[in-house]
Amino acid sequence: MDILERVEKALDSIRPYLEADGGNVRVLDINNGLLRLELLGACGNCPMSTMTLKAGVEEAVKKAVPEITAVEAINITSADDPNAEMPQTMR
Repeated sequence: MDILERVEKALDSIRPYLEADGGNVRVLDINNGLLRLELLGACGNCPMSTMTLKAGVEEAVKKAVPEITAVEAINITSADDPNAEMPQTMR
């Protein structure tokens, strides 16, 4: 199993939680231990996305794929973004 397949398998383990809040992630690139992701759906405009990325996504991926040393999302929403929306389950 190559590194992308292992990353996808790790992401599949947390996707139900992301999907429960209307979000998901997509792998954009893996290069020199850096995994670049795009946050999709509700994850793309949620101010909690930084915490979700660090506490959920990054932890799951690094545990399953030790070659990944960092995870970066290209579209993290700032908590002070006026267009940020909380997930439905947290309202």
